Amino acid sequence: MLPIMRLRSRPVLCNYYVTYRCNARCAFCDIWQRPSPYIRLEDAEQNLHDLKRLGVQVIDFTGGEPLLHRHIDCLLGMAHKMGFITTLTTNGMLYPKMAERLKGKVDMLHFSLDAAHQQPHDKGRGVPCYDLVMESIQVAKRLGERPDILFTVFKHNLHELEEVYEQIVLPNQLLLIINPAFEYNKVVTGARLTEQELAYLSAFGKRKRVYLNEGFMQLRHDGGNHVAKPVCKAASTTLVISPENELVLPCYHLGTQSFPIAGRLFELYQSKEVEELKRQEGRLPACQGCTINCYMQPSFAVEVNKYFWKALPSTLKYNYYKGTWKRLLAL
Repeated sequence: MLPIMRLRSRPVLCNYYVTYRCNARCAFCDIWQRPSPYIRLEDAEQNLHDLKRLGVQVIDFTGGEPLLHRHIDCLLGMAHKMGFITTLTTNGMLYPKMAERLKGKVDMLHFSLDAAHQQPHDKGRGVPCYDLVMESIQVAKRLGERPDILFTVFKHNLHELEEVYEQIVLPNQLLLIINPAFEYNKVVTGARLTEQELAYLSAFGKRKRVYLNEGFMQLRHDGGNHVAKPVCKAASTTLVISPENELVLPCYHLGTQSFPIAGRLFELYQSKEVEELKRQEGRLPACQGCTINCYMQPSFAVEVNKYFWKALPSTLKYNYYKGTWKRLLAL
């Protein structure tokens, strides 16, 4: 058997939690239940410089609902000017009011939408936000933005996928991102998709204007991450920064240790304590069976293995549609 080749030793992504607060109450998420401050601009500016030194290319400003941060446009603008690829996912409730301020600052703008009609979507999100997603699509298009629809797939809404694609994605010339739901902590996501349902998703992912990381499918077929031979490289590919300005390791969802950054992110990330946690990535007891997409996606990109080859076609397809490859070449 050929040895696995590591393509990149430096981190590629930062999941920057600007706040854990949220104006929705999604049943499949527990972030909104946590008390939370908001990140400070001065801390963010220092951290972005250190992230650049560490080799990070993509900043995902996340939450909670990131648009609750009153200076989110400044944060995005700062990162964008520094050459980072910026990404942001929103429930759409605040986007129409903030769209002008965000214009041109988000490379990958995602609107969360989990059903084709108002009632099931709003029920899943715990607040009335379907109409605001529809409004957000039109506002973004008028401003020349190119938003994506992020559809989180569960067994109970799998049947909605076709109509969302036909009635919302294609007429608006959007890109549909299929996000298979994943389990973590005590969050209830319902019954897992069957092999037949996973096969349906894989076939759906081959359609035009659809992105599905086939590595996610393969990992689910394989029963998730295995601690004896981990595919997860969360701690070495992704930095997680909390609203309290702490470095969280090995990932947000486990969050076994947090380190105050205090203006020294570059040194902290290379410290002995953090290096030790990096060596444990994917090997902790809670890592067994993990399928958390936001950490698996960068993990698939840094080592040449079967997940790398499964993920590559969809990654190239997405970057071609979005044109982000042009900015990546400039980094």
